[in-house]
Amino acid sequence: MDVEIRRLHPGDDALVMRVADEVFDEPVRPDRLAAYLASPGHFMMVAIIDEIVVAQCAAVIHRHPDKVTELYIDEVGVAPPFQRQGIARQMIDAMFEIGREHRCEEAWAGTEPDNGPARALYEARREPHGTAETFVMYVYRL
Repeated sequence: MDVEIRRLHPGDDALVMRVADEVFDEPVRPDRLAAYLASPGHFMMVAIIDEIVVAQCAAVIHRHPDKVTELYIDEVGVAPPFQRQGIARQMIDAMFEIGREHRCEEAWAGTEPDNGPARALYEARREPHGTAETFVMYVYRL
């Protein structure tokens, strides 16, 4: 199996129209994807097998006036038949490299306490400096 890990740029929208099931939470809307890719500090990696997107990883740079610049790994999704094959790890490593290129000093990701696959992925990436922290998240409809 030949996997291509590819960073998307503005204009790459058509690549994400052939997507395996369960890579994204909802169907990809071209207008939203175009806006995302055009936004400074927004990054997306995809894994492609046989011209089909089988995984995605999205991240955003957060700049703060009083803290280090950080890369927030916002989403990671891998189609079930392709899970546990190192694809998510490759995408996260590529995102970490983007973070370094943009002078981020930290990267972080969060998941639900009962999301075993995501927690296993993030636990595997703890070395040399990763730590798991407990926090509470509130979601507001705007």
